[in-house]
Amino acid sequence: MSTESGIPDFRSPNGLYAQKSAYPPEQMLSHEFFFEHTREFFDFYRSAILCCLDCLPNAAHKQCARWEREGLLDAVVTQNIDGLHTAAGSRKVFELHGSVMRNHCVGCGKSYDARYIRAADGIPRCDACGEIVKPDVVLYGEPLDDATLEGAVSAIARAKTLVVAGTSLSVYPAAGLIDFFRGDALVLINRDRLAAESRADLVIRGKVGEVLAQCNAD
Repeated sequence: MSTESGIPDFRSPNGLYAQKSAYPPEQMLSHEFFFEHTREFFDFYRSAILCCLDCLPNAAHKQCARWEREGLLDAVVTQNIDGLHTAAGSRKVFELHGSVMRNHCVGCGKSYDARYIRAADGIPRCDACGEIVKPDVVLYGEPLDDATLEGAVSAIARAKTLVVAGTSLSVYPAAGLIDFFRGDALVLINRDRLAAESRADLVIRGKVGEVLAQCNAD
């Protein structure tokens, strides 16, 4: 969904996981690595993840927000952590993997924005108690937020149409949420072929932003 905004994905040949680094990206984005190698975590996080702070919503984000305003879209369920759906104007967004826009002190719970993390020298510390400020993103080894997951499942289960756009459907538990859909039409929009295409009522191969932008031609 966000690659057309200039944000690299994770698993494509040119994605984040294909980049060379001192540790595998999956390891650096883990709960264990965060607490055992905190400085290295933030060095990687600032360079590879917080690049999204300089990016803007693309046509796909904007179309979702427009559909919501028009009463055609009930909710957005996303694995992305860049906050671009909210920036585009979507109000009901279930961010399964959290958001870089929210950060909190692991000691006192004080909240900070993403620019505080980016501007910090080394490990960002709370100005109230001195503890580490941790991004509210779901790292490997951490569970999804229960309330967010329940909201996403509820939205999918009551939907008449489910549009799955720009995801490989390979990361669980998020990929399994499609099993809760009981509506009339399943639409898949993706650049590459997906194993789930046999279950879909409509398959569109292409860039999500380009595909959804055509819906504005009225």
